[in-house]
Amino acid sequence: MKIKTLLIANRGEIACRIARTARASGITPVGVHSRADANGLHVREIGHSVCIGAGPASESYLKIDAVIDAAKSVGADAIHPGYGFLAENPDFARAVEAAGMIFMGPTPDTLERFGDKASAKAAAVAAEVPVISGAEGARSDPQQIADEVREMGLPVLLKAVGGGGGRGQRLVTDETTLVEDIEGTLREAKSTFGSEGLLLERFLPEARHVEVQIAGDGKGHVVHLFERDCTLQRRHQKVIEEAPAWGLPRTLMDDIARDAVRLGETLDYRGLGTVEFLVAGDEYFFLEVNPRIQVEHPVTEAITGLDLVALHLRIAEGAGLGLVQDDLTINGHAVEARLYAEDPAMQFAPSTGTLSTLSLPSGLRIDSGVEEGDAVTPYYDPMIAKLIVHAPDRETALARLATALDHVAVEGVETNRAFLTALARNHEFERMQVHTRWIDGRLDELTQAPGLTRPDLWKATAAILFVTQSRSDTNANPWTNRDAFTGWRLGLGGDAIEAGQRVTLTDSDEVSEELRIGPVKPGAKYTVHSENGEALTLSACELTPGRWRVGEGDTVHLIDARLHAGVIELDTPEGRLVFRPAAPLAFAGGDAAADRAVTSPLTGMIVEIKVSDGQSVAEGEVVAVMESMKLEISIRAAAAGIASNISVSNGDMVDRGQVIAEILPSEE
Repeated sequence: MKIKTLLIANRGEIACRIARTARASGITPVGVHSRADANGLHVREIGHSVCIGAGPASESYLKIDAVIDAAKSVGADAIHPGYGFLAENPDFARAVEAAGMIFMGPTPDTLERFGDKASAKAAAVAAEVPVISGAEGARSDPQQIADEVREMGLPVLLKAVGGGGGRGQRLVTDETTLVEDIEGTLREAKSTFGSEGLLLERFLPEARHVEVQIAGDGKGHVVHLFERDCTLQRRHQKVIEEAPAWGLPRTLMDDIARDAVRLGETLDYRGLGTVEFLVAGDEYFFLEVNPRIQVEHPVTEAITGLDLVALHLRIAEGAGLGLVQDDLTINGHAVEARLYAEDPAMQFAPSTGTLSTLSLPSGLRIDSGVEEGDAVTPYYDPMIAKLIVHAPDRETALARLATALDHVAVEGVETNRAFLTALARNHEFERMQVHTRWIDGRLDELTQAPGLTRPDLWKATAAILFVTQSRSDTNANPWTNRDAFTGWRLGLGGDAIEAGQRVTLTDSDEVSEELRIGPVKPGAKYTVHSENGEALTLSACELTPGRWRVGEGDTVHLIDARLHAGVIELDTPEGRLVFRPAAPLAFAGGDAAADRAVTSPLTGMIVEIKVSDGQSVAEGEVVAVMESMKLEISIRAAAAGIASNISVSNGDMVDRGQVIAEILPSEE
């Protein structure tokens, strides 16, 4: 059956990515969106989208009836679920097929089997695929679990049978916390996945995570598209993925791939899927199956030259795979990094807000679901973009990825950019001397942002750009009339340092510094004085719009720059830098006022106001508790005093940076 109209039951970057291939295949894509996503990039790119409910996913993207109704309303022939949301829901797959449409994924029975870790493990055993040793089947009785854990010997990994994406797992290493660990994992299993069943498995402390991409026609023909290495993880969440797996014997990879294909063949697997393994030395063990397209599928596309969504569409239309295993070869090496709106300083809590600046580098593949000016809301995964680099070899791919990350600039939210850059340049990772828990043991080291070689130079350049570009009189602009411009008028005598114009620049680390830009010297040179008394003399001229030549003595620096949305953005040899400029008076008394204003760190819902108007508050005391992206965050007072002007109530939604209360100085 030829698909003419495809409903994409997802959002963000994966919805945009599926739509592009559908359109290139002559298929009309149609999107769905929540009210919170009404102006989202996937809605704008797809061009035709149906609203299916309110902002929370449970009221929109997870509503089976709403998605089916949307598909019927546009006459869709098929539904692509992407990843997450309803992608692995067998009830959704059945509802799609019952409505007479094609579900782009495995059969409902296959989804059911792989949605339960116990039955997935049983399927692997039946296909003679190695599995991690442990108690057979799922357990839900706390006492039975405790007895079997003690019999197995620590450490033991507790895994919710319905878990996925790294959630629902807990490592037990200490018998004194055994009961607490068991009860906590059972609670999470029930509240998050609707089942209390746990698997008990031997823990592999220094394993690598290797997954095999498979594709099947649903009639027993299954091929593998080689493997991906997803070892770099933070708390079981993938951070950087690559293909192929580097530093492991090809014979071992071939054995793993054959087992993945055999597992797919035993189930007449249909569509795309990923069979995941842990590799420890020369042993490997089945982990789980993700019966859908993966976030990291672009690295497989890069090394095989295939469009996996196009292949998926072909399978769904009943045209088969159109290829055999011998048709597939590996070309080069690919690496993908996930750029998230999250704050490493707050244990990687999601960061919400409007992307006032979003500059992404060129020369590589970027899959993104947002653009500059879009908002990161508390309702969904806070991914900003995936950066995918393909190169002839791994060393070059990692170097290009690190350089690309240097030239990412984001304002309005916190990001993990510096963390990703540190990983891409880490020597242990370069030698692949890592395992799945390697990051967790080095978080402090990896989240310390590296210092710039010449921060003074780039601050001075930004200050010059700001004061010159801020002048509306073209004849007074040294970029266009160097001879006429002689500097700002001086006062009646006084030190030359006091002459000129002042500007305060705040960098991405929220460090502010006041700079003084002295009179222009012959050759469009400026003297910039810093707070510590040091001075730099620089020349500057515009070569082409947005392209600047900055001279420092005999050294020349070529940079790109723009002044927009209240920030100065410089693309320098050291990376892309962003400064927020302001006249010094804008900061007068600002610190004191800021200490007294209690603001929301994220967009989210106020769960509880802990103080009342007129109440005495100590420095560091919790003023309110908010919930954002399923996390509870305490908002504390930065100064002691009297609570006043509390402007929110329990249950209110607040924006990032919104003032929710003030702490007035006490009379004492």
